[in-house]
Amino acid sequence: MDLNSKYFDSIRIKPENPAEPQEPQRCEWEGCRNAGGYRAPKGRHREGEYHNFCIAHVREYNKSYNYFEGMQDDDIVAYQRSASTGHRPTWNVGVNKMGAGGSARPQWSEAFVDPFGFFGGAANGQSAEPEPRRPLGNFERRSFEALDLEGTESGQEIKARYKELVKRLHPDANGGDRSLEDRLRQIIQAYNYLKSAGFC
Repeated sequence: MDLNSKYFDSIRIKPENPAEPQEPQRCEWEGCRNAGGYRAPKGRHREGEYHNFCIAHVREYNKSYNYFEGMQDDDIVAYQRSASTGHRPTWNVGVNKMGAGGSARPQWSEAFVDPFGFFGGAANGQSAEPEPRRPLGNFERRSFEALDLEGTESGQEIKARYKELVKRLHPDANGGDRSLEDRLRQIIQAYNYLKSAGFC
């Protein structure tokens, strides 16, 4: 860096004009004629606004200053809790902002664009085809037949059908009649097999 450069010579700082002395601000305290210079907040709902006091009056003002004056106890507690997070909304871990309001959690496909359908979504706005059901083996087919089902039912429907049949065929519901025990055992085995195979 060249300190003898012409650019350094052209930099000028305007000196303060001694002919115009700046008068210090007066204290805003009623009846005080001292110079101010000490700021004190004006209060709630007037954030960013300040009084200008002298040192003696700013001390007196601060002794009696109460930001929460006129607020109910519940409002004060709520304000203090909110202050711990900087008055920003927060959620419990694992809960999103939409979950608390009762609306459904958005699907991942709503948050990302998948134009080629690589992640299982529809490509180029086409409607997604329903997921094909896995083919049923002999044991699965027999289990569904034991429950008088077709094999296309959801897990909830399978459970509901199982409960209905057990209630109907149990010996306690039939006055101790044990003639339907074999059918009941068949239903329980079929349901357990479907449960272990992941159908319900």
